[in-house]
Amino acid sequence: MITPLRDARPAKDDPTIAERLRAHRLLAAVPQTELDWLIERGTLGHYLAGDQVVTKGTPVDFLYLILTGHLAHITVHDGTSRKAMDWRDGDATGVLPYSRITVSPGNSAVEERTEMMTLDRAHVNEMPMACPHATAALVHAMIDRARTFRASDLEGEKLASLGRIAAGLAHELNNPASAATRGAKLLAGALAEAEEAARAVGAAQLTESELAAVEQVRAICLQIPATSVFSPLERADREEEIADWLANHDLDDRCSAALAETAVTIATLDGVARVLTPEKLGAAVQWMATGCNVRGLARDIERAASRVHDLVSAVKRVTYMDRATVPEPVDLRQGLTDTIAMLAHKARAKSASLTVDAPENLPRALGIGGELNQVWMNLIDNALDAVADGGRVTVTAGAEGSNVVVRVTDDGAGIPSEVARHIFDPFFTTKAVGQGTGMGLDIARRLVDSNNGRIDVDSKPGHTEFRVALPVSTV
Repeated sequence: MITPLRDARPAKDDPTIAERLRAHRLLAAVPQTELDWLIERGTLGHYLAGDQVVTKGTPVDFLYLILTGHLAHITVHDGTSRKAMDWRDGDATGVLPYSRITVSPGNSAVEERTEMMTLDRAHVNEMPMACPHATAALVHAMIDRARTFRASDLEGEKLASLGRIAAGLAHELNNPASAATRGAKLLAGALAEAEEAARAVGAAQLTESELAAVEQVRAICLQIPATSVFSPLERADREEEIADWLANHDLDDRCSAALAETAVTIATLDGVARVLTPEKLGAAVQWMATGCNVRGLARDIERAASRVHDLVSAVKRVTYMDRATVPEPVDLRQGLTDTIAMLAHKARAKSASLTVDAPENLPRALGIGGELNQVWMNLIDNALDAVADGGRVTVTAGAEGSNVVVRVTDDGAGIPSEVARHIFDPFFTTKAVGQGTGMGLDIARRLVDSNNGRIDVDSKPGHTEFRVALPVSTV
């Protein structure tokens, strides 16, 4: 809740105000005639610790000349508050000459008792003509404020991007990490079963020809299946078929699950059954199945570990954590692929399709890789927010003349024309309160500009496309 200025009174009624303004850091060199003009129109008062001067989204209608005390500006990013700026004795904030600020981007709260002189917006608008020296001093303060806010905004958005990366990484790491843990736990029991089966085969005293037939089938069992992955229905059918074969030969059908994951066929099993007695066949099949199970578990652990390694490598590439922030040839295809890997969990949560289409021979762009990946993170994340459950987000990249052009397209509801004009404005957002800061697209635009690129948007219901054009690297 905004607190009104306490003990508010005309500044000209305070006999010490001229001396206090003369000691003000920003106004020390301002002629007395201009100080008198400010005093004539100013209001003097104070705030107490904990008072709210302005809150996010409320109008900013006054210039605040801080005489003593401490005022802090707090920004809120995704529900997290962060101090962006401090004002103390001799500072100025609020509406400054030539400032386009209309509403507050955050909350300005008093840290300790603060005395100040205020001028309303109407008088501030008159200052360039009436007080040129004071105007010049305050414009410098406005430039410094803008620079501080810009650095704070970029830092906040970087933290938000890292938060999205961390969330994506946590989701993506969960499955392979769980698979590796589960496989490691099962492996000990599988090894014991394999050792027992090996002893049984040894006790069966197979002849050389019998052992050769078993080894031939076992080699097939240990091969990776020709098809990449069996569907659940295919796997169930194979397991049922093999279980029936085992039952018909009076063998334990618990081996069926392990054999169903291999390339072994019923014809292959019939072949080995023709050369072995029933007693020897049971030991041989058990040996084959346990060997397949151990190899399968080891393969699953290896795949899970590789997936973890790939994800960590993707994060390292996305953040460019080991690279200097200087323009260099950037592999956009790799950056887009890595970004999608970090946001895949969000697409799955909405059952949305998320694809990237970029040729392997895509020219490299000249830019700062970490900044460009932050752009992709913002655009793709926004596109996923825009689509309905089961929607589609497509990312394409290609060479067009002297540029590399990246397109992020979604089939969401679209952006109304009256909204599209403002989507790159700071603090503008169409998301619900607490769900967006209004800084993502503004910062994406700034980062594209700083990399000598251009960002545009076209939108209609069912098709919204953000285009980023970057210069091709000639290095």
